[in-house]
Amino acid sequence: MSKPPGSYLSDLEQSLPAIASINTSYSQSQIYSPHYFLAPEKRKAISDVRRTFCLFVTFDLLFVSLLWIIELNTNDGIKQNLKKEILEYTFTSSFFDIFVLAFFRFSVLLLGYAVLRLQHWWVIAITTLVSCAFLIVKVILSELLSKGAFGYLLPIVSFVIAWLETWFLDFKVLSQEAEEERWYLATQAAANHRPLLYPRAISDGQFYSPPESLAGSDNESDDDGTGRRAVTAQEREYVQQGKESLEVVEQILAQEANWKFEKNNEVGDVVYTIETPFYGKSFVLKALVQCPAEVIYQEVILQPEKMALWNKTISLCQVLQRVDDNTLVTYDVAAGVGGGVVSPRDFVNVRRIERRKDRYISSGMSVSHAARPPHPKYVRGENGPGAFVVLKSSRNPTVCTVIWVLNTDLKGRLPKYLITQSLAATMFDFIFHLRKRVLEVTNNGVP
Repeated sequence: MSKPPGSYLSDLEQSLPAIASINTSYSQSQIYSPHYFLAPEKRKAISDVRRTFCLFVTFDLLFVSLLWIIELNTNDGIKQNLKKEILEYTFTSSFFDIFVLAFFRFSVLLLGYAVLRLQHWWVIAITTLVSCAFLIVKVILSELLSKGAFGYLLPIVSFVIAWLETWFLDFKVLSQEAEEERWYLATQAAANHRPLLYPRAISDGQFYSPPESLAGSDNESDDDGTGRRAVTAQEREYVQQGKESLEVVEQILAQEANWKFEKNNEVGDVVYTIETPFYGKSFVLKALVQCPAEVIYQEVILQPEKMALWNKTISLCQVLQRVDDNTLVTYDVAAGVGGGVVSPRDFVNVRRIERRKDRYISSGMSVSHAARPPHPKYVRGENGPGAFVVLKSSRNPTVCTVIWVLNTDLKGRLPKYLITQSLAATMFDFIFHLRKRVLEVTNNGVP
């Protein structure tokens, strides 16, 4: 049931210490399909959309074969025409090679996408290129057009079906399977994250809202708290790295006058850049969002694992370790950009979360963690100090300002202009998906 923004804000402010416990209700949420909670061995070996593609490839072969048989069953009969088409084959007058071309597409595509279950477009790119090149040469050099309707029909049908197969695989099969995989990984991570986070008995302090710092104070509030604290040398190092990232981010926020305009969009969101000592160029997104700051605090900062379910710029966010009441280590997989021009990257980040009178902050930077060594499937990126900052409005509690500071090295051999364009596009995509999520939460009562 929808609530007025003022009522929603009041309820949320009163329950902030318990908001983080919402993470535990993933598997009970009604908005996520049970399909995504299936064990890996119970998932379908081949997706429905891929099976439909394989049926279409089979249809390609059968349809071309049918047309060829109809062409053979004219004038001199099938036996005589088969002899001419196959045994006395000539490139300029035979339809047999068009049938062979259809069989080539059928065998290669089923081998690649049904047997080997490839997740890339290169196989169909080869079959379509070969088909188009052969058919164009065939039409130019052959005498088929003098044979009447079939001289036009078979090459055109073969050409059109080859491109339909390419469109269907690229825009339906691969994109839908990637989306399903993203949801599956996100929901599995959410459903299984408690044993991963807490191998021992769960205590009340393990689901928390970070303690609030004094207004305008730079002192760390957790030093005086009674919650969980870092106990090992590695954990203390994570805490220190989180504090260092926060210090750099606060310096960036204090230098807004030096931010350099980079790009904006039609709704008024702006991406800036600023050179950060020792870390290079940082990108800063600044956007106004029509909702209480506490909504963004809940959706982006307190529930990072849920972000992969509504934010299509990331494929996975998994909490690896909760160090203390203000510090956690996460594993993040960023989705590819530009249709695969920039491939997916994965990151291991330490996050420092603070709640203050006028803002909410989640700062962080890349670290290493034994639970997530580099994976051959992804390029391991490296993040410098960055943050999500949600600024409250002193005049209107139903709006807030979202600032995303991003300092990242995507690794790989990517041109600088491509990195700039892709990061700006990713930031705009994020705020677009965030606004959609805010509408769902505030208008439809989505948990």
